[in-house]
Amino acid sequence: MTRIASKLPEVGTTIFTQISALAQAHEALNLGQGFPDFDGPDYLRERMSYYVDAGYNQYPPMAGIGPLREQIALKVERCYQRRLDTDREITVVPGATEALFCAIMCSINRGDEVIIFDPAYDSYEPAIRLAGGIARRIPLASPDFSIDWSRVHDAVNANTRMLVLNSPHNPTGAVLSAEDISQLKSLVSQYDILLLADEVYEHLIYDGETHHSLLLHDQLYQRAFVVSSFGKTYHVTGWKTGYCVAPPALTAEFRKVHQFVTFVGVTPIQWALADFMAEYPDYASKLAGFYQAKRDRFCQAMTQSRFRFRPCRGSYFQLMDYAAISDRGDMAMAQWLTMDIKVAAIPISVFYEQPPKQRYLRFCFAKDDDTLLEAAARLANL
Repeated sequence: MTRIASKLPEVGTTIFTQISALAQAHEALNLGQGFPDFDGPDYLRERMSYYVDAGYNQYPPMAGIGPLREQIALKVERCYQRRLDTDREITVVPGATEALFCAIMCSINRGDEVIIFDPAYDSYEPAIRLAGGIARRIPLASPDFSIDWSRVHDAVNANTRMLVLNSPHNPTGAVLSAEDISQLKSLVSQYDILLLADEVYEHLIYDGETHHSLLLHDQLYQRAFVVSSFGKTYHVTGWKTGYCVAPPALTAEFRKVHQFVTFVGVTPIQWALADFMAEYPDYASKLAGFYQAKRDRFCQAMTQSRFRFRPCRGSYFQLMDYAAISDRGDMAMAQWLTMDIKVAAIPISVFYEQPPKQRYLRFCFAKDDDTLLEAAARLANL
């Protein structure tokens, strides 16, 4: 049998696929993989059906249909006070993961170093390695998972090409602060590095905090790829549609890779999204309240358990420390919870180069309220 030398020899099936399959096999409540168990807006789904039936089923433009890029531009101006060139700064892609991949592949050459923060979303390092780059991993500081900027400055060298930022953060729910933005501006004033901002949970910020998007700061935006997700915003993760905003020179390079990865996004989905954004321009502004209520409901129910936690500041993920319950490793704990307690969660050690001593699991609260309360009741019995 002919074999190939694997470019990713240590990489197997993602933890999300593993846990979701285990949850399905054991009929567990799936608070593991980050997708809602409720549907997207009626009007959005109706428009999708309309465009499929109306024959909008062939290739769209490579960068995305014009009406959707126009709606993205309006949203960016409304939320972040930045006017974009729809032809030269916005690219619609089949999912934020592809956008992250294309941004890395178009920017990183062999030997280039990319700084990522642990726990890091699992698609970052494989893309860096496939591009020939080297991931330099810096752990976020416990217990609030903040960035230690002194360690960042120490890590930057002549080979550093890019810094990857994820806010709101998956899996911890941490968010960048105004001080983080100030530190980032200081860093880029000293070093010629690119920025990749994974902002797919941009509208899920709680307790009156602000999302400090790189789009708000020209000094940062001029060297940044900013990635967003329609799936996260409109509860349709299976539609796998997102977009990348970047200055014209970076967008040009981004599209060179995108056109040979998937070429285009899905046509009827793009038309449906354009219609929905035009009809409901303020929809995203209500998401924080919607998901904060779910976070609070889940956390309140979990106060009856032996899990320990701080309510997350953003995203739809809540970390729980289970040290008072078990000394199992987090992978074994996640498997046991799924198979025996019938509640699935994600172990976060898989997002680390060197896992911490704390025993954390990540629970997704983008679920129906009855599901959240039933899961909390089962966990409270431990």
